[in-house]
Amino acid sequence: MSQTHAPAPSWQEDIFAALKKRGVQQIAYVPDSGHSHTIREAQRDPSIHDVVLTTEEEGVAVVSGAWLGGQRAVLLTQSSGVGNCVNMFSLLQMCRFPFLTLVTMRGEYAEFNPWQGPMGRTTQQALELMGITVLRADDPKDVEETVEAALDSVFEAGERVAVLLGQKLIGRKKWERDR
Repeated sequence: MSQTHAPAPSWQEDIFAALKKRGVQQIAYVPDSGHSHTIREAQRDPSIHDVVLTTEEEGVAVVSGAWLGGQRAVLLTQSSGVGNCVNMFSLLQMCRFPFLTLVTMRGEYAEFNPWQGPMGRTTQQALELMGITVLRADDPKDVEETVEAALDSVFEAGERVAVLLGQKLIGRKKWERDR
C-alpha cells in the first residue's frame, strides 16, 4: 500500500538540502513528525544511512562514532529527547567531538500536552550547561541560514551546536482521539 504525504514546507526541504550540501552521511533519530520530511528523504537517499534509535542518547554515541569513522552525522530529536541526552553530552565535552543536533521544540506555542512544558522551557539552558552552542530558528526564512551556519561551525570549526526549531514552524499539534 502506498502512503502519500502532503508537500513539505520549504523550510523542511531547506534542512535536508543543507545536510546534503555539507556531506552529512548519517542521520540518527527517534521518529518525530517535525522531522518527518528529513527522515523520509534520508531513507530514500542511498548516500545517507538513516539510523533509527530506541532513545535519543544513543544518537550522541552514533554521531560521535560516525565522526571517528570519518563520516558526518546529525542527531534529529525533539526537545523532550534533549533531557534524555544530558549525561551522554559529557562524551562530547570530554572528547571534544564535533556535534550537531536539530531539535524540534515542544512545550511552546499552542502546546496541548502539559508533559512537554518542563523540558521545552529548559531545553536551551540544558544544552548550554553541557557546553553546546544554541542557535534558534522560529521563522521559515531563517531556517536554511541557521542550519548552514551550524553545519559550518560543527564540521569546519569542530564545535558542538544545537539548532532549536521553534514550535510555530511545525504548527499546532492536535490531539487525535478515536471516538
